[in-house]
Amino acid sequence: MHTKPADQGTAVIEDPVAHLWRGTVALRVVTFLFALGNAIDQHGEYERPWLAWCAIAAMALWSVFTIQAYSRENGRRTWVVVADVLITCGLMSLSRLIMTDAQFLFDVPLITTIWAAGPPVAAGALGGQVAGAVSGFAVGLSTYLTRGELSVDLVRDVVLLSGAGFVVGMASTTARRSAVRLAQALRTEAATAERERLARSIHDGVLQVLARVRKRGTELGGEAAELAELAGEQEVALRSLVAAAPTESTVDGDADLRPALQLLATSRFQVSTPATQVMLPAATAFELTAVVREALSNVDKHAGPDARAWVLLEDLGEEVVISVRDDGPGIAEGRLASAEAEGRMGVAQSIRGRVEALRGTLELQTGPGEGTEWEVRVYR
Repeated sequence: MHTKPADQGTAVIEDPVAHLWRGTVALRVVTFLFALGNAIDQHGEYERPWLAWCAIAAMALWSVFTIQAYSRENGRRTWVVVADVLITCGLMSLSRLIMTDAQFLFDVPLITTIWAAGPPVAAGALGGQVAGAVSGFAVGLSTYLTRGELSVDLVRDVVLLSGAGFVVGMASTTARRSAVRLAQALRTEAATAERERLARSIHDGVLQVLARVRKRGTELGGEAAELAELAGEQEVALRSLVAAAPTESTVDGDADLRPALQLLATSRFQVSTPATQVMLPAATAFELTAVVREALSNVDKHAGPDARAWVLLEDLGEEVVISVRDDGPGIAEGRLASAEAEGRMGVAQSIRGRVEALRGTLELQTGPGEGTEWEVRVYR
């Protein structure tokens, strides 16, 4: 993927399948020259030579139009490719009026000959493997209808046309996905570099001030100690924000779960995540973050102001495991059922309901004086 300078400091990114379109243009030129040579060679044998040259002229005009269209990114449109298929099939059908029965008997090439290979390649470059294969089959079907009989050579041509469209389509899909991933990697690299620059700036300024306020306030005691505690919380939150991994998503709609969880860290809540990405469907990552946020909220509400909590994210390949453990007083037996009966649905809906919607499993370990631990497992 190349970038070219543009006005006002912007960059224009070249179509990731531009090389396939250049190949399509070259194929159109070469195949037209072949069709022209075939028409010259068979001129004296055609039943209607004038119609043959009309078809050749139409092919030349359409070739010029498609070459110009396929050479420009704004010319590579669905309607152009569809028209390419239809016009190619229409010109091919003129072979019934142009050629003699003897020419059909001896398998003389149709008036379009290999020029008809262009549309499947263009369809594959534009729409992917399915579009390429369907276009190739359509051109092959037109060949069968024009010749009026099924033969080994005809089946071979259909397979080659569909296969060519499929292969080019696969290459185009792969190229586009690679371009998206490369763009994401470049954005991540830029975001990481900016984050590191900001981290250095913040460390040299804000974090040092907060650390000094926390230390001095603790030494003075009294109301200053309360300010020291608040400064400490803000210091931890700011460090978590700076250290959090850049938010990433993929072309398939997956997102990295780590950044959202890392932002939940405070002076009381510690979050541990793997060094590598934990990619999940974006909706799943959002719901799991909400589960952890609700569990930590319950620690705030019910475990006391001095309770601490630890969040551990594990990527086990086929499943993702999140543990949320606190050192609070624990949950008394029957308390959750009682809260649900009273209409307090925090655990039932915000935690258990979300995990069930994700088709995951939820395990609770708790007891008086033993703290509380939630373990969530979601399968990929």
